Amino acid sequence: MSNNDTFDYRRALKVTPTPGMNKLKYVDLYLNRPVAALIVRAVYNTRITPNGLTYISFFFGLLGAFFFTRGEYLYFILGGVFIQVSSVVDGADGMLARAKSMSSEYGSYLDLFFDRIIDFSLFVCMGVGAAAYYNDSKFLFLGGLGAGLYLLQVNLFYLTKSYLKITKTGDTGEIRAVLMWAVLIFAVFNRLDIFAYLGVAETVIVNIVRLIYFIRLAPRRGDPLNPRRGEPLNPRRGDPLNPRRGEPDSPQG
Repeated sequence: MSNNDTFDYRRALKVTPTPGMNKLKYVDLYLNRPVAALIVRAVYNTRITPNGLTYISFFFGLLGAFFFTRGEYLYFILGGVFIQVSSVVDGADGMLARAKSMSSEYGSYLDLFFDRIIDFSLFVCMGVGAAAYYNDSKFLFLGGLGAGLYLLQVNLFYLTKSYLKITKTGDTGEIRAVLMWAVLIFAVFNRLDIFAYLGVAETVIVNIVRLIYFIRLAPRRGDPLNPRRGEPLNPRRGDPLNPRRGEPDSPQG
């Protein structure tokens, strides 16, 4: 039996997808994870750690974002490809951690830190590249606005999680995988202008939905689950932010 036979693909996958992401999980599960598994098999019996893969993903992500600033179609394609490579490696770090029982809280947060830096850099750099390509400075504004709204979207998500006292990590992997595929597709078709408009529109809508959702969480007097004003609601089963009772954490990608 070869060394790579010790890698268990099923064990390396997340135990359950993020609640509320069931339809999006297929992009990650059938497109990204099989390729990520090849990476994990290649490094499984080496000294490369899950955090090492996280750093590699970070490098590819920043390099991909930088390519967009060149403002040329060929570089847009390179940027999209490197961003997608970063996304796949981002999934491989968590798979390696689960397969080798090396999951850690620090690794989870390192992954989140680097993801947010890549996301911000990507939006801004795509705006810079689009402004140069179309000779239109409004894309600088749209890139900055998109970056800010996207980070606000993520912030509101985690603030809501904190209020509901949900400690499960690895929540945004499925939607982020879809986002990175969208970046590659719009880059290949040379339509960064459409991506910019759609990106701003999507983040505005999602932020409004998150705001309404949180307002609806306000405790009501006489609620048997929330007898005191200001006491957090118990998350309900089926809530997109509510993992099932007893569901283990899913650190990293």
